[in-house]
Amino acid sequence: MSYRAPVTEMLFALRHVAGLDAVDPEDAQAILTEAGRIAAEVLAPLNRIGDRHGSPFAHGRVTTPPGWREAFRTFTEGGWNGLSAAADHGGQGLPKLIEAACTEMWNGANLAFGLCPLLTQGGIEALAAHGSDALKERYLEKLVSGEWPATMNLTEPQAGSDLALLRTRAEPAGDGTYRITGTKIYITYGEHDLADNIVHLVLARLPDAPAGTRGISLFLVPKVLPDGSANDLRCSGVEHKLGIHASPTCSMAFGDQGGATGWLIGQENKGLACMFTMMNAARLNVGLQGVGVAEAATQRALTYANERRQGRAVGAAEATSPIAAHPDVQRMLLTMKAYTAAARGICYLTAAALDAALGPEGQAALDRASLLTPVAKAFSTDLANEVTSLGVQVHGGMGFVEETGAAQLMRDARILGIYEGTNGIQAIDLTARKLPLNGGATARSQIAWMRRAAEGLLKAADPSFGHMAARLRDGIGSLDRATSHQLAALASNRPDAALAGAAPYLRLFGLALGGACLARGALAASAALKAGERDPAHAARIALARFYAENLLVAAGGLEQSVVEGGAFMDDAAVALAV
Repeated sequence: MSYRAPVTEMLFALRHVAGLDAVDPEDAQAILTEAGRIAAEVLAPLNRIGDRHGSPFAHGRVTTPPGWREAFRTFTEGGWNGLSAAADHGGQGLPKLIEAACTEMWNGANLAFGLCPLLTQGGIEALAAHGSDALKERYLEKLVSGEWPATMNLTEPQAGSDLALLRTRAEPAGDGTYRITGTKIYITYGEHDLADNIVHLVLARLPDAPAGTRGISLFLVPKVLPDGSANDLRCSGVEHKLGIHASPTCSMAFGDQGGATGWLIGQENKGLACMFTMMNAARLNVGLQGVGVAEAATQRALTYANERRQGRAVGAAEATSPIAAHPDVQRMLLTMKAYTAAARGICYLTAAALDAALGPEGQAALDRASLLTPVAKAFSTDLANEVTSLGVQVHGGMGFVEETGAAQLMRDARILGIYEGTNGIQAIDLTARKLPLNGGATARSQIAWMRRAAEGLLKAADPSFGHMAARLRDGIGSLDRATSHQLAALASNRPDAALAGAAPYLRLFGLALGGACLARGALAASAALKAGERDPAHAARIALARFYAENLLVAAGGLEQSVVEGGAFMDDAAVALAV
């Protein structure tokens, strides 16, 4: 079975969870339907081919899998690379929300392919926000069209996630350019044959730069210089990875012949702020990657479970039943489907906040997006790992072999919690930086939004909701109390106590927020049924939200205890780990 974009569910979530109102519903449906066709007919058939072919590296060159270049041409010529980019630079100026749904599709259909335009989106945002007029004029339209893809050159062998340890150097050349020397690792699509030029965004240090992250600058370093000559940079190797085999993960060497030519983006020693524009865009998109892969795994598992016959279900007349009729398999399938829908809602909410930040809400919406971004990235990708693992389990022994494709999805998903800031770093960011925004008011406002969903359930009093309202109210209460604990720990100068509970706190935040997203969908579905609509999808949405609340959201109380009481492990960690 191949991937099919769940356009109807996407549109429902865009409207009833995230509140899309900037695009005519018919236009939104037309865009998503065509994007879904590209995902299903162009990208999905290449997913297995890419996994088997990989990204061979020889003589400094990477060869992408068969069909890759043609698919990339179809993608860029269709204008899909610049959906939310400004029309002034050749983009379509659509809301982030529409782009978010399309990003989910590209990566659900073919994660290894989707990584290339994902990084270019971040490059567009960084250059548009911080680049000089000359750089924008020369490069931005090419990036928006996809003719020249972009990369992020951040880390180095000795640095890992600690960018304060970067050693790559940038020497002023006296003509407004800089000479870049150093080595970068884990550079996605650092070299490939999809385009004639690649625009590298590179973090480096000036000769007199302060130590640590305060001394990092950002540079645009193209593979091909404006005069058509090759720049002094090369791919020195490609990693052999657990998954996303078709996505070349490169080591890059800059300055073998004296220095690659680069141009400063933003101000000297302010490069990290510029790069975070790119990274924050990438973090939401990685969360959407998690949603896409989880959706693909759910589709595959559900199809298999309805076709595979084994054992007789209780009350069944036939000797064997589809395994989808057995309660434990139903539990796994519902868990996969509910987690995917919850993560989708969170990511779409984050995209909606970014859209709102461009309007009257301004800074308040931007603060909300900042709060939600680490949750969207980490919660969605943690769930992607869990959902794809459940997909293998539903397939049984056939899931552990490669023919079904379930194993590839699990392998591909594993990186999502690691790159663009590990999920542990996202948890630290949420607790230490985002939670204290406006004295905690931004987080409290988001919790109030969740409470309104619970109140809506109580007011609707729909018998089909079951215990949904009570379980959601309990989960939000756990989040509220855990939030108070984290803020108090930070305020009392006990950051270690707050950080010890950062990971379970992020999980709790995502769990409660996801429940509120599904509740909003259930309320809309209930209202539609009461208005006389007979779409069976509405009853399915209510049932899924109820399952989430009564079977998954109940973990909130344990997570609260872990946040509030679990930090004691720090006292004994050294002893316990020494043996």
